[in-house]
Amino acid sequence: MYIVSSYSLAIALCFVTMLCWGSWANTQKLASKTWRYELFYWDYVIGILLFSVILGFTLGSYGELGRGFIEDLEQVSSRNFWSAFAGGIIFNASNILLAAAISISGMAVAFPLGVGLALVLGVAVNYIGAPKGDPLVLFLGVFLVVVAIVLNGMASGKMAQKSKEKSSKKGIWIALSAGLLMSLFYRFVAASMDLNNFEYPEAGKMAPYAAFFVFSLGILASNFLFNTIVMKKPFVGEPVSYKQYFSGSLSTHTVGVLGGIIWGLGTALSYIAAGKAGAAISYGLGQGATMVAALWGVFIWKEFKGAGSRINLMLFLMFVFFISGLIFIIVSGGN
Repeated sequence: MYIVSSYSLAIALCFVTMLCWGSWANTQKLASKTWRYELFYWDYVIGILLFSVILGFTLGSYGELGRGFIEDLEQVSSRNFWSAFAGGIIFNASNILLAAAISISGMAVAFPLGVGLALVLGVAVNYIGAPKGDPLVLFLGVFLVVVAIVLNGMASGKMAQKSKEKSSKKGIWIALSAGLLMSLFYRFVAASMDLNNFEYPEAGKMAPYAAFFVFSLGILASNFLFNTIVMKKPFVGEPVSYKQYFSGSLSTHTVGVLGGIIWGLGTALSYIAAGKAGAAISYGLGQGATMVAALWGVFIWKEFKGAGSRINLMLFLMFVFFISGLIFIIVSGGN
């Protein structure tokens, strides 16, 4: 299988993760013109699973280092299998909430609050589970991200007052709930892998390709419960049915599958990079997606149009603190 050989390459892959995690929601925005997010989400999940299979039989089976994709799945212990599977369940619950928050409050609000909170808590959880990097520098970077989150929350709150949209507050609370859950999923998957040696992983543990596939199975299995509930009792709007899903056009379904593939690529690269960068740094950098999503929301989707100079200053400072925090997180792994 393909294995990352250097810290610098691992950091580069983490930046791709950041772009993917911060950009997949654009497909939801595109689909939302004719398609409810609960229906979009089924295609998104299918896209993640399809990508995990393709990746397993390509990069996961390429080369002489490590165990091949199928061999890795055959030898995994039940404990590690269910750990990665549980990670998929936890992620799915959090991501459905995040998707709901995006549909209510937009990308510029939901991503910085939900994913930003997940970054702060997730880095702590993953560092405790697998310490790697300078903790002082790492958590200084996390602190700067916290400042950015506060600034975004203030800006979104003032924007909600200006537009008098009651649903914005609801979206903020849903985003925060998503962030709490999202901070936990990565550790479950990381625990199922031998992060210290992908070339000759410990018996019973998985390499990133198999772990990502099992993780995807957890997402799909839990979606039959979580998304069915949300379809029948949506956060916003009328209930939707499976009949409506199957009546969707091919182009509409394709957009959702593409969203899943984009997110899946970012997640797989994050797991692959974790062997060199460490789980806390790999996860933390990937969750810089918050800034990427906010950029999309502000400059492409115009979610803060007409915000005024005070709100624009808050948004500018948010980006400055996010960038500064990410730099500290990168430097922490080089020490």
